[in-house]
Amino acid sequence: MVDLSVVIVSWNVRELLRRCLQSVVYSPQSSVLSRTQDDDQGLRTEIIVVDNASSDGSVEMLRAEFPNVRLIANERNLGFTRGNNQGLALSRGRYVLFLNPDTEVVGDALATMVHYMDDHPDVGALGPLLRYPDGSVQSSRRRFPTLGTALFESTLLELWWPGNPWARRYRMADWPDDVEQEVDWVVGACLLARREVLDQVGGFDEGFFMYSEEMDLCRRIKAAGWRVVYLPSAQVIHHEGKSSEQVVPARHIHFQTSKVRYFRKYHGSWAAEVLRLFLLITYVYQMVEEGLKWLLGHKRPLRAARVRAYWQVLCSGLRT
Repeated sequence: MVDLSVVIVSWNVRELLRRCLQSVVYSPQSSVLSRTQDDDQGLRTEIIVVDNASSDGSVEMLRAEFPNVRLIANERNLGFTRGNNQGLALSRGRYVLFLNPDTEVVGDALATMVHYMDDHPDVGALGPLLRYPDGSVQSSRRRFPTLGTALFESTLLELWWPGNPWARRYRMADWPDDVEQEVDWVVGACLLARREVLDQVGGFDEGFFMYSEEMDLCRRIKAAGWRVVYLPSAQVIHHEGKSSEQVVPARHIHFQTSKVRYFRKYHGSWAAEVLRLFLLITYVYQMVEEGLKWLLGHKRPLRAARVRAYWQVLCSGLRT
């Protein structure tokens, strides 16, 4: 019997993936099973890595250094949600941990999370406290967004008005980071879900290529009557965005189209269209601003790269 299935979807982050796997393999109380072994003592853990057509030698490294890892090597990048669903379909654990490859498990976080779920049968999913590599706390618990959130969080309006009430409420800035609490959703860099819950609500919505998929999943989990919990007694280091930063235009497009798709799914077409047009206007503004800086001769390579990225966003129309 497998207690915990760790599913990792990876793309071109070989060195970070190696460190992530080492942190799981050497986690206290965790016993990583071979592909045929299923009777080890401790926290019986299997690791499934879905590689989305990496070109950096990730697959070769996995086969050479981690023979007990169950590997799915895709021939093309199928996206984060579809990759996680591939791993989920192969998993056997009572619990499934969706873990980013740019994370490192701290201490006995795996056992802490599993034991908490065993002791709280009404909890459908949970997330740990995330830290940046320098040790500072990374915001990882959220309330579900309103349209005000969408306009004032991670947009130009937040840049102009830092600490605005919509962004603060969304990030639960009114609650301390070191207190266990029920939340609406947790950041998907490290998300533990109960097998029974995933069987009930399904896996990730593959309409989200990446971004907002964990928010959607947690919303379905809560709608089914389960609790979602933030558990700071378990901690994980998150290097954040090391795959997506390799393709900046695509990151912008996926991040914003996922926002629009979420609002269309839960708030209707009118709210989604307002958000889509607002976001496109902000990219027009940013493209003009960067173009003017380029004309003035200020960091021209940087400005040109940003203009190209923003132009690609505008050409996409932010349509799913």
